Amino acid sequence: MVRKTKEEAIETRNQLLDAAEAVFYDKGYSQTTLMDIAKHVGMTRGAIYWHFKNKVDIFEAMVDRVRLPLDRLAEECADENEPDPLGKLREFSIALLRDITTDGRKNRVMSILFHKFEQNGQAEELEKRQVMSFIECTNRIERSLINAINKGQLPQDLDVYQAAIIKHAYFAGLLNNWLFLPNHFDLNSMIEPLVDNYMFLLHNSPELRIKQ
Repeated sequence: MVRKTKEEAIETRNQLLDAAEAVFYDKGYSQTTLMDIAKHVGMTRGAIYWHFKNKVDIFEAMVDRVRLPLDRLAEECADENEPDPLGKLREFSIALLRDITTDGRKNRVMSILFHKFEQNGQAEELEKRQVMSFIECTNRIERSLINAINKGQLPQDLDVYQAAIIKHAYFAGLLNNWLFLPNHFDLNSMIEPLVDNYMFLLHNSPELRIKQ
């Protein structure tokens, strides 16, 4: 058997991830089998096992292909060496929404996470990872807001915990609703005003102040 080059192995892996993305999007997580993925790309199930341990592994790799670059961008907002963390948070928030409304891959993967992944106890590892990802995202927002306070960009008495929860819920809700009914409203045309509404809230809402 001819051994694949590194480039060929990477290409095969990416083809399998593309196939997994398409099948998960079409059938949902619980109804998809490894054979479904293999058939979609014209390979054997053995080709999947060469690159991935099981369905959980290929699902995580599919999500990471989209999530990790976004996580790296989001982490810049919390970097203490960032001179403009609030501006970076606004920039990231706009880029996140813009990417998901215009990039087919990000759109499909987020649709799978929001609407095609059934949390019914059948994929405990993935469900735990989703919980951890949710907590990490909220913590990252909180650190970003603290960073902005320390740089004098937000009020010192901002209730950071509440503000982080609101941001997570606000943007997750926007994406959930738009991905569910993309023709119901034109999210792409509303992105900057929606992000700036949240920024206005941070500066001006009396309900986001720590009560003395």
